[in-house]
Amino acid sequence: MDFIHVLILSAVEGLTEFLPISSTGHLILISKLLGITESDFTKTFEIAIQLGAILSIVVLYFKKFITDIELYKKLFFAFIPTAAVGFFLYPFIKGFLLGSSTITLITLFLGGFVLIFFKKENSGSKKIGYKEAFLIGVFQSVSIIPGVSRAAATIIGGLLVGLNRKNATEFSFLLAVPTMFAATALDIYKSSAILNSSNVPSLLTGTFFSFIFAMLAVKFLVDYVKTHDFTAFGVYRILLAALFWLFVK
Repeated sequence: MDFIHVLILSAVEGLTEFLPISSTGHLILISKLLGITESDFTKTFEIAIQLGAILSIVVLYFKKFITDIELYKKLFFAFIPTAAVGFFLYPFIKGFLLGSSTITLITLFLGGFVLIFFKKENSGSKKIGYKEAFLIGVFQSVSIIPGVSRAAATIIGGLLVGLNRKNATEFSFLLAVPTMFAATALDIYKSSAILNSSNVPSLLTGTFFSFIFAMLAVKFLVDYVKTHDFTAFGVYRILLAALFWLFVK
């Protein structure tokens, strides 16, 4: 990958990680569009630059992380399902699911209809308990499939357990920190043999730019969900999948 590829992919990661449109799906499709050769390093790159997105949440919600001790317990319960799935299915995820444009397009397309027709909105301010956190984590575990979208899965899970759009969206942000950090750490550990002085700078550059773009995306979504549902994202997913299927795949 050259610098332009690194910049484009990190921008895509940062802008799409916290929107319900699947960052992994976008990275797979954009890589195919740019003609980037699929390799163990490109797969690691697409996972590792999530660190930048994680840091954006830590910065934006820093006060909450240092003052709300209960938050850590809830995040732990929510993280359990995904940790179990990721640990046991890691070879299958990286060897088969990641890089599959067919799976990505199908899940993007079907997920678009879910967002369009899922209109549940809770007007109250229900708080997240351990049970609700765990159930949201179960929904998140489905997002190991490229194109599903971790953000979409956790937000829908939050709405189903009674949270309003704002609280469901913000818990999705917070849950991303342990989830994405663990996924990145696991992949870097298992892929350490392919990392060297020639490709580590690409990882660091990608992480930096994904941090910048993720900050913008998070601020946008927090304001957006105050007055909008997720229909527009659903329409976007369907159109994107259809266009790629017709003209790129």
